[in-house]
Amino acid sequence: MPAEPLYKRVLLKASGEALMGSQGFGIDVAVADRIAADIAEARAMGVEVGVVVGGGNIFRGVAVASKGGDRVTGDHMGMLATVINALALATSLRKLDIDTVVLSAIAMPEICESFSQRATLYHLSLGRVVIFAGGTGNPFFTTDSAAALRAAEMGAQAIFKGTQVDGIYSADPKKDPTATRFDRLTHSEVLEKGLAVMDVAAVALARENAIPIVVFSIHEKGGFAEILTGGGRATIVTDN
Repeated sequence: MPAEPLYKRVLLKASGEALMGSQGFGIDVAVADRIAADIAEARAMGVEVGVVVGGGNIFRGVAVASKGGDRVTGDHMGMLATVINALALATSLRKLDIDTVVLSAIAMPEICESFSQRATLYHLSLGRVVIFAGGTGNPFFTTDSAAALRAAEMGAQAIFKGTQVDGIYSADPKKDPTATRFDRLTHSEVLEKGLAVMDVAAVALARENAIPIVVFSIHEKGGFAEILTGGGRATIVTDN
């Protein structure tokens, strides 16, 4: 018998960079397919899954602002990048016969459905994977903030943040070999220590709604399902 999952409804946050694989830009379909397979594994255990995907593999809004451009326009461009990624991940899931819907915070009815909490809960009740595109729909907010917001709106029991490493460290372990890895932290400790796992608004929103954040490596095949059942390597941010 497979182990029982610790959570029944979760929000997976995947960075745009994760979809890039070893390429310098864009989407590596093989990586999208592997992440889709991990989500399918979680669905097979009866876990309801919502997904927020970033857009950094295609465009970063802050890049425009840093060169003197308009931040609002830059962020709108970044939101469109997340829609491209959401459609790619949805395609990979549908190849596995996983019923999937893309809900965008920015209305684009010819491409996907518009986000509402009501639509989200309806699609989850039908067993569909729901991919949230367009960030929060507002400039000046990151897709991390979108992940915390959507997690609260869908009643997720945890946010799973897929990163480049297997948890939260005191510094970037790829740059600092002396970086310390944490197994458990509180939301307040993450904020007080200035640990750059998610932005301040996202961590504060998760804390306010008592949603644990589970940080793990998105690059480990089967890692999502393993951590859902209490195995694998991850850092858990919780006040309980």
